Amino acid sequence: MTDNDGKAPMGAGAATGETPVAGPRHIAINAQYVKDLSFENPGAPAALLQPQPPELQLSFDANAGTFAPNQYEVILGVRVMLRTTKGDNLFMLELTYAAAVSLINVEPANVTEALLVETPRLLFPFVRALVAEVTGDGGYPPVYLPIFDFKELLRRRQAASAGQAPAAQTV
Repeated sequence: MTDNDGKAPMGAGAATGETPVAGPRHIAINAQYVKDLSFENPGAPAALLQPQPPELQLSFDANAGTFAPNQYEVILGVRVMLRTTKGDNLFMLELTYAAAVSLINVEPANVTEALLVETPRLLFPFVRALVAEVTGDGGYPPVYLPIFDFKELLRRRQAASAGQAPAAQTV
């Protein structure tokens, strides 16, 4: 229910039994940092001169934990592997990128989505740029990670906790 300017009318939560939260709701990123980074290029220089196009394998994961009251660490894990058609590794990049965040006026029911969907969306452009830079500096064309659906990753994690599917998403 909205009025003409698109805003919810005063007391909109009262009809549904919800308790409105005062003030703006948002995620504050207090710091972001590389927690761990590994790039292995075992076959260079021969690996850089492969005649056939290699196979790129990507996997993502997102986790979060509390380190102080209302302070969370959100960790985005990325693994990028480039393999020959014979299965030999050309390179492997593993990145753990993290942020210390505060949630301001976020309802308890929305904390999981704020930490495992919205915060990774905010971190993703930095991770994408770092992966492209490291793979390019490794002698390969830069790997630009595809846009990633963190909501789907959360859905898969929830299904896995119910015993239905794996939590990490491979692209």
